[in-house]
Amino acid sequence: MATGTAMSRKDVFTPAKHLAFKDMPNVHTMKELGFSETAGVSPIAVSEPFRLFTEEAVMRMRQEVLSPEVFENCQYSSNLAQCYLRGFANKYAPFVYDVWKNPETLAIVSKIAGIDIVPEMDLEIAHINISVKSEEEKKEELEAAAERANYEADEGIAGCPWEDDKPIVGWHTDSYPFVCVTMLSDCIDMIGGETALRTGNGDIMKVRGPQMGCAVVLQGRYIEHQALRTLGTTERITMVTSFRPRDPLQKDDTVLTTVRPISNINDLYNQFAEYRLQILEERIRLQLREIRDLSAAGRRVTTKKLKSFIGEQENFLAHMNREMVDDDDVIVGNIQQDHITPESSSKPRKRRKLV
Repeated sequence: MATGTAMSRKDVFTPAKHLAFKDMPNVHTMKELGFSETAGVSPIAVSEPFRLFTEEAVMRMRQEVLSPEVFENCQYSSNLAQCYLRGFANKYAPFVYDVWKNPETLAIVSKIAGIDIVPEMDLEIAHINISVKSEEEKKEELEAAAERANYEADEGIAGCPWEDDKPIVGWHTDSYPFVCVTMLSDCIDMIGGETALRTGNGDIMKVRGPQMGCAVVLQGRYIEHQALRTLGTTERITMVTSFRPRDPLQKDDTVLTTVRPISNINDLYNQFAEYRLQILEERIRLQLREIRDLSAAGRRVTTKKLKSFIGEQENFLAHMNREMVDDDDVIVGNIQQDHITPESSSKPRKRRKLV
């Protein structure tokens, strides 16, 4: 359980009380989106929104997330967004921390993702994106949207290209294999808020934004995507928890590109190094066991196989070393999304929307 203010018994995360998951949502595969079946770590690309938490759970999470101590100690901003809350769960939010460490929560997310996954590291439990507007701004946006809709209907141009939608963040891929994005705001009057995905064929697919207490699972490391802007709300608070495969033999393509500038760099590098070295330790343990078992049976592992194993681990460590950029070279708040493919161009694309 996370450290921090002690919780009363009634505040403890209880799956039977706080999880609202019932039915598997529709999911869309990597193959369906035009990607190779081996492109990622799972055949599942994205889910449609599904109910994950009860209202009581959402209110409890909001209470912890929006606490003064979290804002005072864990708030970040960047060239892409004004307000992130990061790295707070294991220090200031015991309920939130326990939510994402609980085996029942992980079983749900893993089932939808199509692979057994665990939180990337404690630092990436419940990254929070916050967008706030005044009531006047909300009113003006709704009036403008209504006026535009009427004009398009009169002119017969309703359903104009997706390029007209302004994104919150431009086209990008995530640093981590999977994310589970949970909505913590009331979305009754919300217009927009979809996630646009670029398929392997260059088409654009839109996934509906989740309602409060609902979530979407996305293999975001391997699929370019962007979050489109929302209208009609005074706040939009999303909770993003990142995941990686539990199996140490699965590939780990984690990069730190999008998180280095908005993290406590010591915490980030230590947790990154810890889990990567744990993976390496387990891989070496398994390889050593094979060598010993075969030796006991009077056989040997082939030189080719051993050299292949060693080469893979050399690449694993080299990748890890490249991601741990020297502290002095990290520009705080400046996210350089240089791992995005250059095809996020302005030429028209086909689009379709999930229903």
